[in-house]
Amino acid sequence: MEIKVETPTENMLETLGVYSWPIWGKEVSRFRWLYDQQETCYFIEGEVVVETSDGKKIHIVKGDFVTFPKGIDCIWDIKKPVRKHFKFQ
Repeated sequence: MEIKVETPTENMLETLGVYSWPIWGKEVSRFRWLYDQQETCYFIEGEVVVETSDGKKIHIVKGDFVTFPKGIDCIWDIKKPVRKHFKFQ
């Protein structure tokens, strides 16, 4: 299971309807999260380091388009307050 981080084009965001997805926000914090569904999200603010159970660290910042696979267990270490559009599948 891999977390996929992309730099999207404006066309990609519009085609997927990202701007109509709900927005989630969270202050600087650290917490564990287990994904029971796949999540696709677009970061509109913030910075986070996601640590996977196998020791990988993924740095995510404003402008990143991220896919978290179903079943992944990770630690979110939010360095700057986050706001993101998200969709569970």
